[in-house]
Amino acid sequence: MKATGVIRRIDDLGRVVIPKEIRKNLRIKDGDNLEIFVQNEEIILKKYSMMNKINDLAQELTDAIYTFMKHSIFITDTDTVVAGSGSLKKKFLGRNISDFITESIKRRDRMIENHFKELNFIDKEEITCSYVMSTILASGEAIGMILIISEEEKLGETEMQMASIVSSFMTKYLEQ
Repeated sequence: MKATGVIRRIDDLGRVVIPKEIRKNLRIKDGDNLEIFVQNEEIILKKYSMMNKINDLAQELTDAIYTFMKHSIFITDTDTVVAGSGSLKKKFLGRNISDFITESIKRRDRMIENHFKELNFIDKEEITCSYVMSTILASGEAIGMILIISEEEKLGETEMQMASIVSSFMTKYLEQ
């Protein structure tokens, strides 16, 4: 555990303020949920993601779709790439998503980019590709994104339908 040197007092309602710089570095935004853990004498706060509950399922799902489509496919939460398959998996899995993808999730985007274009998928890193994206919803909240990416072929309606099917499946699974 990394010490920050920051000390905060608990107010009479039991609240503690997390400094802005720490929230910024950990990508904690207003309205985000934090999970509270107790370990020995320590209280640990961790950003909560509904997607963490289904990481194994998400990975199996991307693997199965990749065997059929042969395009890289990724599932994100609102911060990171949680599952992926294909040639770009090692490059992107577990990395923070870009502000462009975060904003696309907030807008609940569903789109096809069938021409090769620069995609800012991961923080400060662009890739020239054709892509489709479809937002994952759960309980009315936008919680992640399905992206199918190809560096070789233009993607179209078939890939868009697949991304929509996957996001619908994830929505139904998370709402059970």
